[in-house]
Amino acid sequence: MNKALFLDRDGVINERIVGGYVRTVEEFHLIEDILPVLQAAHAAGYRLVLITNQQGVGKGLMSRADLDALHRHLHDLLMDRLGFALDAVYDCTSLASDGDPRRKPEPGMLLEAIAELDLDPEQCWFLGDALTDAEAGRRAGVRTILLGEHPSTAADVVVQSLSDVLPLIQ
Repeated sequence: MNKALFLDRDGVINERIVGGYVRTVEEFHLIEDILPVLQAAHAAGYRLVLITNQQGVGKGLMSRADLDALHRHLHDLLMDRLGFALDAVYDCTSLASDGDPRRKPEPGMLLEAIAELDLDPEQCWFLGDALTDAEAGRRAGVRTILLGEHPSTAADVVVQSLSDVLPLIQ
């Protein structure tokens, strides 16, 4: 079985637009501090898996094609900067009110990835910046890391910066 570093997108990989959605490649701004984390995880044998809610599609603010273009841009950016990219991308475009079992805080996307990528949940981490990320990870049986100001009980580990993640995954 494999191990993985699951990653939320907005606020972890790219800058979040507070009160809005990253809808275009022009609005996508990589958080540079994620690059050493991705390098260390890749070197340590972790599969890199994006787990992201993207209800902007469900709200009609962007199309599926727009979302796919953003993820292609991320892939190309990582290939250019690191020489590798994410191993898989799982997204949920449902609205929060839809009750979709894939939408975080539900664990559906994580459980799909665990099954499809032959992952051992006990060897996996989920790095996010929202309580819904920690809850989804907990429900899927993976260890959780929350970035930012959160109660210490919100996740297995709460970090203030992405560099604080490095000792956990090496």
